[in-house]
Amino acid sequence: MDNLTAFQRDVLYALAGLDEAYGLAIKAELEDYYEGEVNHGRLYPNLDDLVEHGYVEKGQIDRRTNSYELTDIGAEALSKRREWENSYLGDPELAIT
Repeated sequence: MDNLTAFQRDVLYALAGLDEAYGLAIKAELEDYYEGEVNHGRLYPNLDDLVEHGYVEKGQIDRRTNSYELTDIGAEALSKRREWENSYLGDPELAIT
């Protein structure tokens, strides 16, 4: 996970929260988070990089739509990241003041 950009980590978090993950759904999640447009030219190359690193598996819904799913490696990376964050921030249920 330490070899990923912040945007790529955010893509993984978005994937973890989606029941049906395909490009436009991931894009919409990220746009909500960033409060602005996420360019296709930014999203899809980063998804491809995550597939190449083994964090994401790419499938096909139909001829025009790809699906994306976290692999076990991706889920484990997010879990380790969360543990690391919690070591600095404490319990995620507690508000940071």
